[in-house]
Amino acid sequence: MTTHEPTTDASLSSARRSDRGDRIFSGLARAAGLTILVSLAAVFVFLLLQGLDGFHADRQYYEPSASGFLGYVLKLLFGTALAAVIAMVIAVPFAVGVALFLSHYAPRRLATPIAYVIDLLAAVPSVVFGLWGARTLAGLSQPFQAWLNHHLGWLPFFSGEVSATGRTILVAGVVLAIMVLPITTAICREVFARTPRLNEEAALALGATRWETIRYAVFPHARSGMIAGMMLGLGRALGETMAVTMVLSAGGPLMTWQIITSNNPATIASNIAARFNGEDVGIQSVLLATGLILFVFTFAVNFLARWAIARGERKFA
Repeated sequence: MTTHEPTTDASLSSARRSDRGDRIFSGLARAAGLTILVSLAAVFVFLLLQGLDGFHADRQYYEPSASGFLGYVLKLLFGTALAAVIAMVIAVPFAVGVALFLSHYAPRRLATPIAYVIDLLAAVPSVVFGLWGARTLAGLSQPFQAWLNHHLGWLPFFSGEVSATGRTILVAGVVLAIMVLPITTAICREVFARTPRLNEEAALALGATRWETIRYAVFPHARSGMIAGMMLGLGRALGETMAVTMVLSAGGPLMTWQIITSNNPATIASNIAARFNGEDVGIQSVLLATGLILFVFTFAVNFLARWAIARGERKFA
């Protein structure tokens, strides 16, 4: 009996240390989660208190673009959503395709360096993307925008007089697409790689092709992760400031479906950057009010995304 006592004491000591580590980790994780919630609440309260006067500010801050705050912010919200939609329409197919190539098609010696390069794009400052878009991409894409107007001008998106500089909402959307590509690709790549190998082997054993295996085994398992990656990219596109401000030429609060003309609808973030005046309290309150609208809009989009993810997971289960 005495020969087993040291082993028992050591096991009890190890269990105590493990329990202590679990409690410390649990406390740190809970504190981190509460910190994020408190930070979000603090941002919301700040925007609400500081921007409350902006909802009924003097008309001089809205005219001639709008006769009141509601019309003013709706035009800015339209530009924000339009730029983000253009970015996601361009970025999502590329992100999913690159993620599939890296996780299921490319050999490891090729997939690893490509993945590193794509991840490094996330470290490039938005000012650099803005400079590149305004100085290089806009000029290079101007002939292509003219081609779109000539051949597809019957569509409202490509109608109107083509911008001579090429600095349009379309170019801003392309720049945003490049900016959201790394995070969307990284998340999609991870969820594709984590598909149970047994599911893929079972599909192949039943005679499925590579594409059918991806369609019926990989995509259903990775659906929630794909939506999460897209929503993170959408959040980046909705809140981007400097890149859009530097690309758009004379962007202002307006509603238009034309994306290749000089009359570009501004986004909420770019409008805040362009019109902020530290000495004018009135314009500050108006811009803070529009920031509050952007905060609520982004929160609502992410809430709907989480609801869609949870609903998809229940159906998949």
